[in-house]
Amino acid sequence: MNWDLTRLYKSDEAWQKEYDYLNKVIGSLDQFKGKLQDFDQFKAYYELQKEISEKIMKAYQYAALKSDLNKKDTKNAARVQKMSFLLSKLGKITSFDSPEILSLGKVKVLSFINKDKVLEEYRFSIENLFRKQKHVLDEKSESLLANFNQLNNQGRETYSALAVADKEAKFVTLENGEEIKVTSGNFRSYLADLDQPKDRKKVFEAIFTLYNENKNTFAQIYNTVLQRDIANMKSRDYASSLESYLFANNIPLDVYHNLIDVASNNTDVVKRYYKLRKEHLGLKKHHTYDRFIPLATSKSKFEFDEAKKLFFESISHLSEEFQTKAKSALSDGYVDVYEKDGKRTGAYSWSSINNHPYILLNYDNTLNNVFTVAHEAGHSMHSLFSMESQPVATQNYTIFVAEVASTFNEHNLLDYFINKKNASKEDKIALLQQSIDDILGTFYRQTLFAAYELKAHELAEQGTPITHDALSDIMIDLYKSYYDIDITEEEVKQYVWAYIPHLFYTPFYVYQYATSFAASLKLYELVKEDPKNIDKHISLLKSGGNDYPVEQVKKTGIDLTTKEPFMAVVDRLKTLVDELELALKE
Repeated sequence: MNWDLTRLYKSDEAWQKEYDYLNKVIGSLDQFKGKLQDFDQFKAYYELQKEISEKIMKAYQYAALKSDLNKKDTKNAARVQKMSFLLSKLGKITSFDSPEILSLGKVKVLSFINKDKVLEEYRFSIENLFRKQKHVLDEKSESLLANFNQLNNQGRETYSALAVADKEAKFVTLENGEEIKVTSGNFRSYLADLDQPKDRKKVFEAIFTLYNENKNTFAQIYNTVLQRDIANMKSRDYASSLESYLFANNIPLDVYHNLIDVASNNTDVVKRYYKLRKEHLGLKKHHTYDRFIPLATSKSKFEFDEAKKLFFESISHLSEEFQTKAKSALSDGYVDVYEKDGKRTGAYSWSSINNHPYILLNYDNTLNNVFTVAHEAGHSMHSLFSMESQPVATQNYTIFVAEVASTFNEHNLLDYFINKKNASKEDKIALLQQSIDDILGTFYRQTLFAAYELKAHELAEQGTPITHDALSDIMIDLYKSYYDIDITEEEVKQYVWAYIPHLFYTPFYVYQYATSFAASLKLYELVKEDPKNIDKHISLLKSGGNDYPVEQVKKTGIDLTTKEPFMAVVDRLKTLVDELELALKE
């Protein structure tokens, strides 16, 4: 039930030895400066870069995983800071290479690639570099920007310190006199199980009060993130912060705008669902924290081993290759299961080059967490398939395709639950709710946050002061538009922008949950029609990062530059809400 990090390094001392070696070898990279026009020097540079990439990703993974197990341990935090320093040093020393390679010209550089099979794995990255040429600066400018690499991460690090490391669990006294301990890992379970509205309100506020009490600080931290993005946008001559993030992977801006357009103009079904919930549950008002209340009376709990078993059964009709990767993803020593004091909240899968991925969970035995297991296993399976099929240079896949594997697993698991024999009315209702909530959470909610990010960046780019009021106003408007809910009536909910770590850690990330969900839903439908189509999905997972992500998805027959895949999700939601309405009347 815990990580075995000795599979990365036998001890902290072994990690330190690797760190010292990297610190030394990174310093030797500057010997290649001004020499890349020579084929032998060019090849030697890339071979050394390959070695460093493998080792530095592994060292960073170890440091970050140990830190995430206990954010309160300053020794763990120090290792992460040391890795940030090392990555900054690497960025500064290698800042010469892009300008120098570009100065050689595409024809000459590709002739090097054609000359030696060892360099073949770098063809895509080289071609991509020349595509990005207009945003690459001269050597001196790149070197200056590299000086700020470590500082650029301070927004996320400060957020993590305030929102995670300094966060304390709160104790709440319920209406019946019982005192409970409320944490980021268990509060959703309480919101689902507690019958009294006052109790749910207390639990909700126990989590969100932190963001209210520190709203000015969180706003300034977020402004740091925004200003960093604007500085990068201006320095590299992008038209907007959005373009600066999407351009790197050649993602058309239409993908982002079409997604927001489809979601924001198709909210009637969302509002109908919440009205249905309000009436069925007999609520005077349906608050945002009431979304966890089950519509069926079942309060089933699932032990972690049972969650794994259910996931494996849900994919038992698919290829042996797919099943083997699933079992490997969740094998002992690679999953840290339960919440611990100081442990990072949420869930993720983390992989480094040529190393088995690790999964972090804060498992609480709920049905929702069963789906989290399948979700994170999908990420690890993606990494394992890529590691098996791709060389170092194209092993890392983009975030854009990352969520396809994870949500594909969720679609399988959901249908498995729905089609289980002897399902009661309560089971059917619970599963329909799970399916609907999945779409609302992954497609609509993440798109709402994507719309928030876009608006916040646009305000900052226009020179509008970034205050907690300005950020809250965006959220207030969006929640009213998407859900017809006035979050100012919940007092602290308007600070939900400070609650979402992705907004601080990885800007313009969350929209990819929605695009991936749309792609995976279509892929799942293809596999459902014919299980042999799992080969299309596996081919996508094996492709790693060997092409632009929109093109990778297109190879499966899905075009995310159009509105069609997004409208398919809306249509699916309408069907499910219709089915739920009928089930509730039975």
